[in-house]
Amino acid sequence: MKYDAIVIGSGQAGNPLSFRLADLGWRVALIEKANLGGACVNTGCTPTKTMVHRAQVAYYARNAARWGVNAQNVSVDLPTIVAQKNNVVQSFRSGTQHKIEKRGNLHLYKGRARFVDARQIQVSLSGAEDVLLESEKIFINTGGRPRIPRIPGLDTIPFLTNENIMDLTVLPEHMIVLGGGYIGLEFGQMFRRFGSRVTIIHKTEQIVPHEDAEVSDELKKVLHAEGIDCYLNVQTTRVEKKGDAIVLSFKTPDGPMSVSGSHLLVAVGRQPNTDDLGLENAGIEKDKNGFVKVNHRLETNVPGVWALGDVNGGPAFTHISYNDFQIIDANLTRGKNLSTENRIVPYCVFTDPQLAGVGLTEKEARAKGYKLKIGKIPMSHVARAIERDETAGLMKIVIDAATDRILGATILSSDGGELIHILYLLMLANLPYTLLKGAVYIHPTLAEGFFALMESVKPAD
Repeated sequence: MKYDAIVIGSGQAGNPLSFRLADLGWRVALIEKANLGGACVNTGCTPTKTMVHRAQVAYYARNAARWGVNAQNVSVDLPTIVAQKNNVVQSFRSGTQHKIEKRGNLHLYKGRARFVDARQIQVSLSGAEDVLLESEKIFINTGGRPRIPRIPGLDTIPFLTNENIMDLTVLPEHMIVLGGGYIGLEFGQMFRRFGSRVTIIHKTEQIVPHEDAEVSDELKKVLHAEGIDCYLNVQTTRVEKKGDAIVLSFKTPDGPMSVSGSHLLVAVGRQPNTDDLGLENAGIEKDKNGFVKVNHRLETNVPGVWALGDVNGGPAFTHISYNDFQIIDANLTRGKNLSTENRIVPYCVFTDPQLAGVGLTEKEARAKGYKLKIGKIPMSHVARAIERDETAGLMKIVIDAATDRILGATILSSDGGELIHILYLLMLANLPYTLLKGAVYIHPTLAEGFFALMESVKPAD
């Protein structure tokens, strides 16, 4: 079966690419071994943010007295929340299925794909004979999965990952979260707000280690205030089952310790889905961690083969996967010469407050040798945050002192993910931060805090 293009994986790059090429009249094969939509729709953004929202509602209800509102007998109906999450996920899957079905020249193969050579893909179909597909253009969008660390005893424990934790319908009594990164923190706070006791175990000296220290410390204070325990700078040595309990042992700077819980969530990172793709048959190169090597145009070392999304080792965000599609679409169908070089990456961790960032952190900018100006204010200086009694967090901006251009920013705040786009757009336009000093902001809004943020900018030591 010959096609104009073969897309492996129906994720947030593969789907729009297959739709776009089909709409241009290409004959396209889309291969998906599991559910349509990739990680974002099935085990990532869509289900987690649905449940994060319900956790926030529970938090507001349980703490309503703080805002002068009386609410009694607050409880969480986890089966109902899970059912609501499943309905949202199914609606997204169905939408994708409908988009495929209405395109007669887009053919969906439900099965496992494997390279036979640089131009041929063998698809193992469930309950049917394998099929062989061929194309001069092949796009890999197979994403990633949870990385499982080698810890003695872990293989004997029924641990959780982001792929199955959202199917729990009985609330864990005490959840141990192994990993203090984005996934671990979102789920840790979520289940704490649902009513579980939560303990976070992390190997480095700060949670969200990518961030500047004061940002990490501020978020840690928020989590601690909600009753979440964090053990940092530790090395996990063993996991074992003792009766009904899961016991995790670890080394700390002060000596060995252990914590006992009812459930264990493993959230220590992601690994690419490349180990069973047969890349070696096509001569496609991977790096030491298994990610497909690509250049700035997302091309592999084999002409006619591209890799998009998490599988290529770039920033692991859905919006970056979609931007990969935008780059390939522009280059392939419109004769552009776009690349990922110097791409500005905004992101958000959906804790509460949200941790949003764009560009370089201060420590990254210093490592690159920039002479800096830094601006920073606590959210307690923002009128809207005070009125809402949600003053935890801060705003921080990192400026190139030589040009007054924004190198990066971090906002730890309610709706931080919305606010960061204002600074991101200024970076896209390559305009000086001083433009925002004279802006008119609606009062009272959280964005009005940019007045004080810009005024706080001064040369860094």
